[in-house]
Amino acid sequence: MDTEPNSPAAPAENSPKQDAKREVIELVKMVVLFLVLFWTMKTFIIEGFEVEGPSMIPTLQDRERILVFKLPHELTRLPFLHQWQAIKEGDIVVFESTEEANKRYVKRVIAQGPARARGNVAGASATSGSGAEVHVKFDKGAVYVNNHRVDDSYLVPAERQSHDVDEIDLRPGEYYVLGDHRSVSKDSRNFRAVDDRQIVGKAVFRFWPLSKFGPL
Repeated sequence: MDTEPNSPAAPAENSPKQDAKREVIELVKMVVLFLVLFWTMKTFIIEGFEVEGPSMIPTLQDRERILVFKLPHELTRLPFLHQWQAIKEGDIVVFESTEEANKRYVKRVIAQGPARARGNVAGASATSGSGAEVHVKFDKGAVYVNNHRVDDSYLVPAERQSHDVDEIDLRPGEYYVLGDHRSVSKDSRNFRAVDDRQIVGKAVFRFWPLSKFGPL
């Protein structure tokens, strides 16, 4: 009687070393993915920011922490969205200083230059009128944009008066910003217009202290 050939040997069980190696590789993949997602979120979408100083009192206090939404403004850097204005008058924005390295400010947008058009300037925002430039005048506390007084009802009465006088013409991609605590704020009265490229994003949410947790 013919004998049957030996059946193939059963596959060897994975050794503990192989299992450990596979687990380490999966862990490294997860860590790398997390770091990539975190970097993408912080660079292009949203970022935390700590308020420094009293320039935005009473809206924002020193050492409060806010979230800055960056994505809409980042999208305006794309050629086909260049005409879209993600930042509006009245928005609170965070922007990079051109005078101090690694320094950021948080201020309120009072006016912005005319909207950009492909190849030229076209139109302006609803509150800024039309024309090649937007004229801003700070006159002892009152602010006028193209001769129309800006509503400053959000200010405490003492901040609606000042000895300062200032005038500037905004071009496309420029912003005139002021602190809500104008008597102590360093803003466009000092460093002039803020360029679009300096803007980090719009302040949208306060997450610290917890007693003031909520949207801005």
